[in-house]
Amino acid sequence: MAYNITLIPGDGIGPEVISAAADVIEAAGVHINWEVVEAGIKSIEKEGTPLPDYVIESIKRNRIALKGPLTTPIGGGFRSVNVILRRTFGLYANIRPVKSFDGIKSLHKDINLIIVRENTEDLYTGQERMVDENKAEGIKVITREASERICRFAFHLARDLNRKKVTLVHKANIMKLTDGLFLESGRKISKDYPDLEFEDVIVDAMSMKLVQFPQNYDVIVAPNLYGDILSDLAAGLVGGLGLAPSANIGRDAAIFEPVHGSAPDIANMNIANPVSAMLSGAMMLKHIGELDAALRIEKAISRVLKDEINRTMDLGGKLGTKEFTEKVIQEIK
Repeated sequence: MAYNITLIPGDGIGPEVISAAADVIEAAGVHINWEVVEAGIKSIEKEGTPLPDYVIESIKRNRIALKGPLTTPIGGGFRSVNVILRRTFGLYANIRPVKSFDGIKSLHKDINLIIVRENTEDLYTGQERMVDENKAEGIKVITREASERICRFAFHLARDLNRKKVTLVHKANIMKLTDGLFLESGRKISKDYPDLEFEDVIVDAMSMKLVQFPQNYDVIVAPNLYGDILSDLAAGLVGGLGLAPSANIGRDAAIFEPVHGSAPDIANMNIANPVSAMLSGAMMLKHIGELDAALRIEKAISRVLKDEINRTMDLGGKLGTKEFTEKVIQEIK
């Protein structure tokens, strides 16, 4: 069986790491007809927009996409492509697994948690205005519908993966209406999952607890801003963003992408770490039902990373992007 999937190479190191992900997926025996479309800086130069209509149409057609990091120009009036894609396709759940790898130097061992981030509202709606020349305002939007939807998603995910606890993060002690509504929604949904432990933690305390005792957490659900910050913090505990995959899930589409940025300063130098992109590809395979291939990729990456000499330079090794990819492919085969 062959799958039709949209592939967006991205900017900077995007084409290198996404190509590596596609190569290991092929090595795992999954046949994919990649529909390659450009977005980001290259599209601005060619089309005058970072997100041409044909990209949207491709994702609508295929409903699944693997995407590299995209650069949002500072100034110039262009909005974040990621935000536009999330809104266009209703990608309300951002899933970021954080897992320790044997041999990788990190603050803790045996971390295995998942951060579920609400992906469509909060301060990320971009509703801002200048009140006067000395005062700016941003509007924080939290709705009951989106809050209950993401909390139910988190509980359902926890149950599916045989996790034991869901932790809801908030700041309801200060933002009693917005974060209060998110907390109220989580408490309501938790009653439908009596088999799962539920707790809520204030976001500043959660930041400390994640650094001190990350092993205490299974599934963390949070509004958009807190989820974004905490997922980067958690990635730092296991070795950095180069090891952090992500998925953006909606009712009718799903987009998978590495968490890290486009890093244009190291583009085309064969030194980018492709693990985040590879693991994002494995998440995509799980989503389409290719579980065995996904697990083979994950186990191959873990085996390669155990030996320092086989790592990319950001992880203390000496391998380039292509050489590391070849090692992973050898392990898969």
